[in-house]
Parts: sequence; structure tokens; C-alpha cells
Amino acid sequence: MRRPYRQPGLELRPRSGPPDPLVQALQEDLRALGYLRSGIDGRFGAGTGSAVRALQLDLLTGDRHGRDGDAPVALRAFNRGRVSAPTGVVDQPLAGCIEDLLDDRRVPRLPRSPDPVAANREALAQIERLVGLPVPRPFLVAIFLQESGGWHYRQPGPGDRDNFIVVGLDRNDPSQPDRITSRGYGIGQFTLFHHPPTPQEIATVMVDPTRNAQRAVRELRDKYEHFVNGPTAGSRADDRIAEIGTGPLRPCRYPPSDPRFMSDCARCAVERLVDIRPASRLHRATTETLQPTRYHPETQYARVPDRARLGCDWPYAVRRYNGSGVNSYHYQYQVLQRLTRPPITA
Repeated sequence: MRRPYRQPGLELRPRSGPPDPLVQALQEDLRALGYLRSGIDGRFGAGTGSAVRALQLDLLTGDRHGRDGDAPVALRAFNRGRVSAPTGVVDQPLAGCIEDLLDDRRVPRLPRSPDPVAANREALAQIERLVGLPVPRPFLVAIFLQESGGWHYRQPGPGDRDNFIVVGLDRNDPSQPDRITSRGYGIGQFTLFHHPPTPQEIATVMVDPTRNAQRAVRELRDKYEHFVNGPTAGSRADDRIAEIGTGPLRPCRYPPSDPRFMSDCARCAVERLVDIRPASRLHRATTETLQPTRYHPETQYARVPDRARLGCDWPYAVRRYNGSGVNSYHYQYQVLQRLTRPPITA
């Protein structure tokens, strides 16, 4: 189908001024294709420019293979000599590439909701109805709030019509800062390293928030079992070893027979709160202190639950859920703070 911005001689590029309907149509297509994080407002700003460059990079070099499997098609197959550099400008050759991508059944569009507010409310309700969870529900909800704000779909504000699935974009290629290296989808930020996704991935973990959440459950449980007190440096949480030692994993301070087992986390979290300051060491066995990063500009955190006093190992599993290094400590502090706030404490 011919795109509205497919017009002879037309170029779309960053500019100031009122919203442009053609830019809005472009942003809608970039969201559908998984290149724009958020915002269908008609303003060609930095986010739209970065999305365009990411698409151009994939048209130049994108193949099918990811570390988690293969995409349905190699995106560079759609270039056909029309894109030569990541300029961030949408000219007519690039517009033709976008048109071809949208018309090809091998490139599925990301899902969207006609009523994202209701859909997000239902997504959280479905998670509340999950039974037999092998992880504490309050920690799981705190992760979802941190990852996606508890949203499965974007809820657009005035002048915006972005009701697509929430997408997180990681750009971890220092040689090409605009290249998207992985994408997290939905309330639980189900992560894929290949692009585009398969139709099955769209139909299951994207359209169905319960399956999306269950993937996060499995991931958190895996981090708890294999990345907290393991035998090697890569399978240990250094903060746990420094604060608790190498003893057995602790699922909860209460026994399984107690109704509070893996459910009373909000009360445990407020028992002792600490302030993380710029000079605070990440843990007592290191000299490294909290530093701002590309993803986390914060330099301090107030009233963070003391992970060493919670009586369980889920704070350490949460950090490993995010990886390692200083970014994972930022993530841990932020998730722990959420245990002390609504809606978890409501």
C-alpha cells in the first residue's frame, strides 16, 4: 500500500514547527516495524531520527540470525541499492523500502490495542490471577513496573496516537550507536535479539500478556537458581556473597507452610530502609561506588529496602535479571524501591 509520504521529491528530516501529518504517518510505520520506541505525534525529533538510522543500518547489514534464533527474513534483502548510509533522512528510496517491508507478509507488524487502558488493566489482572508462581508475586510486579510501567500497550496522551505494544530498545554497538541490538516487548519486556519477530512470537508473547509474563517468571527463577550462589564468578552475585555468604539459597524468611511465604514482601521491605549515596560502595567487598550510566543517570537513591535484611535472595536474583555491572545495581535499587510504593503497598 502506498505510504502518504511517498511523494516525488519529498524528504522528511528533523525540524521544528507544528506537528506534520506526514511525519505522524512515518512514525506509525516505524512503530509498526519495531524501530521507534514511542510517540506518534508528528514531530520529527531525536527519537524519530534515531529510529530512521536504525532502520537504515538494518537495510545495509541486517541478516536473519540472532543469538536466540532466526528472523523470518533478512532485512538487508529489502535494500536493493536504495540505501547507502544511515543519514536519518527519509528520502523517496527509503520510503520505498518501508513500503516494501510493510507489504511483505514475512515482516509482521507489532500489535496495538484499540483500548490500551482497558487492555493494560486486564493484563495486570491476569498476572494477579496466576497461581503456583515459583517467584514472589510482589517482586514480579515490581519488575514489570520497572520494565514497562506496568503497561503492555502504550497509552497515548493528547496529540499522540501510539497504542502499540510497549517496546524497549537496547543499543549496545559502540561502533554504531543507533543500531538496535535487542528489543524487549510488552509488560514483561520479553527480549528478542533477532528482527523482525516471527508471526508465532507476535501471536503468543506479544498479543498474550500472560505468556509474556510467564517468560519473565521463568527468567527470574533461572537467575535465582543459577546466578546467585553458583560455583563460578559468572554464576554468583557478588553482593550476595559479600553480605550473606555462600550458603543455600533462601526463597523466603518464612517456611512454605506459612501464608506469608513469598507473598509478604512489601512488609519485609519497609523494615529497614537505607540511603544509597554517591560515595556508597556497591557492597562491602568492593571499592566500586554508584556511578551514573547511559541508562541510569541517577547518582543516589533514598529509602531503599536493605537487601541484606529481607531474609531472602530475590533482591540478588533481581539484580542478575538485569545482568551485571553498575547498571544492574541501579536496577536493583529501583526495583526494591517499588516494593515500598503503590500499587504493591495498596
